[in-house]
Amino acid sequence: MSELQIFLSDSLNPHLNLGTEEWIFDNLDPSQQVLFLWRNEETVVIGRNQNPWSECNLARMKEEKVHLARRKSGGGAVFHDLGNTNFTFLSPKEAYSRDNNVQIILNALKKFGIEGQASGRNDLLIPFSDGPRKFSGSAYREKKDRAFHHGTLLLKADLSRLGNYLTPSPKKLQAKGKESVRARVANLSELSPGLDHDQIVAATIESFEKFYGQSGAITRLSLESLNAIPELKTHYEQLSSWEWLYGHTLEFTHEMDDYLSLGFFHFRFQVEDGIIRQLQIFTDSLNPVLIDELKNDLTGQPYKGESVLRALQAAQAKHPESAAGIEELQSWLIRNIEV
Repeated sequence: MSELQIFLSDSLNPHLNLGTEEWIFDNLDPSQQVLFLWRNEETVVIGRNQNPWSECNLARMKEEKVHLARRKSGGGAVFHDLGNTNFTFLSPKEAYSRDNNVQIILNALKKFGIEGQASGRNDLLIPFSDGPRKFSGSAYREKKDRAFHHGTLLLKADLSRLGNYLTPSPKKLQAKGKESVRARVANLSELSPGLDHDQIVAATIESFEKFYGQSGAITRLSLESLNAIPELKTHYEQLSSWEWLYGHTLEFTHEMDDYLSLGFFHFRFQVEDGIIRQLQIFTDSLNPVLIDELKNDLTGQPYKGESVLRALQAAQAKHPESAAGIEELQSWLIRNIEV
């Protein structure tokens, strides 16, 4: 088997592609140099310890069919679309060099007349008259026998949309942790018009093989690959699950209030690991039994619209005289939770 392994994803599914990264990191022979090139359709990718309710505009993502993905590494939230090409390197730990990987990327870009430069530990920049702009960010992981380096290249991403999904709409939600800091960014196509994913993939493979002085074995992956690679299927199923995407979240509180036909309502959810641990409902509603039932039915349930739907449908059956008002309350809660 070649010491160089190259994987190309034919899928735009973010959970498959992030699952492939985990499969590469956990299951592949660590003595090899591995390159994986991929891209996602519209997706917000959050870090391992981030809160999707506070970090993301879930309402807009749902409306515009933007995926949510959570990676296993740390860091902040980023937006992927088809204008992003993502790269992943796996190296034997004793032979790992971030500088080697950076040089492979920068050498590939030179083919298109782009002179990039490294900045600090994580970023790649290109100079503009008004100062440098970031076109790539990276992250790193390692364990005893292997080292992992991945990042993104902005080719022709719709930069006007970057803030649409990473800046939540105003809401009374207090979460532990810091919000992401946005950097000044630029697309590589601003310097090389017409540059596309296939071109950068071909140039990066060429640069990778030239750097190590040998050809690599190329494997193409898709959703059908899950049937042939059980370990990859396991990673995919975990990373696409609600428990991972939403349940893997530190404790937070989410408050919402409004005047509805049944009265004024102020809900205060305390959520941990994606589960409603405590619920307080302040209201001038004339139906205290309904309020007690909602608190009992929702406490201990996953913090998602499906839980609200079940609880409020049960309430409608018990209180048919208030069915219209309960349906309004149901719609309002689901709209605020937006999962």
